Parts: sequence; structure tokens; C-alpha cells
Amino acid sequence: MVHRNATAAVIGAGDFIGAAIAKKFASEEFTVFVGRRNGDKLAPLVAEVEARKEDEIAAFLQDADAAAPLEVCIFNVGANVNFPLLETTERVFRKVWEMACYAGFLAGREAARLMLPRGQGNIFFTGATAGMRGGVGYAAFASAKFGLRAVAQAAARELGPKGIHVAHLVIDAGVDTAWVRERIKEREGETALANIDPGRLMRPAAVAEAYWQIYQEPRDAWSFEREIRPFAEKW
Repeated sequence: MVHRNATAAVIGAGDFIGAAIAKKFASEEFTVFVGRRNGDKLAPLVAEVEARKEDEIAAFLQDADAAAPLEVCIFNVGANVNFPLLETTERVFRKVWEMACYAGFLAGREAARLMLPRGQGNIFFTGATAGMRGGVGYAAFASAKFGLRAVAQAAARELGPKGIHVAHLVIDAGVDTAWVRERIKEREGETALANIDPGRLMRPAAVAEAYWQIYQEPRDAWSFEREIRPFAEKW
């Protein structure tokens, strides 16, 4: 396989979804740049690459583009938290919005700056069920994901005619990560976790494959939004 003269940058490359995306694009001979979380793996609001800081996002993507032309930018920051409305502090609401919405805007804008002169590129955003409907305890997360979807939609309409493919991938399921498994254990107990239905959680590698399929779409048949879920998921 011939090495591509192209970079894929993954913002939010944790040990599961982000790592799987990075591995997939690396296996397809992309130069891969990753920005990932730091500290406690179960603390979604902590970030090593400060995705909500304009200069750091710009520098990160510029470094990626310097290694090889930036062809793919995937924004995969989650910031999924659940709090009853009255327990949702101003700080939590603001930080979730900064991480899951504002940071997505910064990533998309800075990626577009680098891609537009070449008239080609791909900017993908990881969405969630919460971006389609707000659930109990998800006022902060859902509002941020709704906002991210709007950013992606506006960007797709503006950048598509200029050769930039913008897409929003809705993950309508729990993904098999340490954080999700810990939540299941807390809410349903050790027995439920040990006997979890094989159709309940989505493999991170399946998410990566979905992104690869979107990347491969021909220019005359680009999709903006795709929903993926396990076969047993109720919807």
C-alpha cells in the first residue's frame, strides 16, 4: 500500500472511539494527528488538548497540516454528563457547551481555513442521540449536542459547494467504553454488566468504520447526516 500524502486529525482521541478512528485512518496510510483527554478516564470534562482554546486548536491543526495536507478533521469530543436539572450548575452547563459545541465550531472553522485554499477536505463531527432529543438529566449535554449539529449543518451548506465534505454522525447507542460500562454497573449492578446483551453496545471499531465509509463517499453522493445503532437498539 502506498503511503498517502494526507493527514487525518482526530480531536477527542480517547482510548475507545477516538483511538479506533485514529487506528483506522492510520491503517489506510494517513498521517494521523490526535488530541486526547488526560487524567481520570471517567472525567469527561478534562482535556489535554484544550479543545475550547482557539489558539491551541489552530496550532494543533496547523501542525497536522504541516506534516501532510490536512484531508480529514474529525471532532470527537463527548463531554457526556447526566445531572438532574436543579443539580446542573452554571459551571457544568458552560463547560459541557464549551467542550461539545464551541470546540466543534473552532475545530471546523480552523480545519476549513486550511482546506479551502485546496478546494477539498473532509470535516466530520461525532453526534449523539442527545443531539436529536433531550432526555431526563441531559439539559447540558443535549443543548451542546443540538448546537454542534447546527454548527455542522450550517458548515455543510456553506462549505459543500466549495469542495469540503462536512458530515455529522449520530451514534444512537451506548458505545462499549470503560465510562459506559461503569455507568451500567452503577445503575444496574455487577450482574447486569456481566450479562450484558451483545446487541446493546456499539464497538468503537464500528464507529471508525462508519467514518471511513463516509470518507469514501463520491462527490456526487455526499451525505450530511448518518445515524448508526446496534441491531437490537430500540428507536
